[in-house]
Amino acid sequence: MNSAIDELLRSSGLPRTEAPPGNGSTGARFFLHAGQLFAAGEPTEIVTILGSCVSVCLFDAARGVGGANHFMLPGRATTPSPRYAKDAMELLLSQLLALGARRSRLEAKLFGGASMLKVGAESNGDLGARNIEAARLELAEKRIPIVGEDVGGTRGRKLVFSTADGTVLVKQV
Repeated sequence: MNSAIDELLRSSGLPRTEAPPGNGSTGARFFLHAGQLFAAGEPTEIVTILGSCVSVCLFDAARGVGGANHFMLPGRATTPSPRYAKDAMELLLSQLLALGARRSRLEAKLFGGASMLKVGAESNGDLGARNIEAARLELAEKRIPIVGEDVGGTRGRKLVFSTADGTVLVKQV
């Protein structure tokens, strides 16, 4: 584990889970649960399942560094938590920069934000749509371009993000 990332995590109080050995050319595989994030400087497949949650995949092609978050709620927590959009973006960006990525070279791909619940959607605003908007605002604020997305709708998604080349496979579930 990278010592700069270790220090960031110690200061934030968040655990970092090591990716287990993978199966051949793709390197390791890591399953990203809701409220988690993961960054890697070595080839790793990051896999997650999304409903109204949103995942932002960031990639620096020149450095070969990539990572993803899986946040559940727009906004920010009173104590940093990757369950919230603003914190998830800042923590992921910090990890990628610690791995040698440059903010100016980062590209983003945005996924999820499905409208999963009909009850209360009209009165409270759709959670999926609010998560998508929060991700877009964070990326615009950080001047990271969105180069691909598969968002909205009424169905969940399975996502496989490769940090080796920045490709993403998405399947509606």
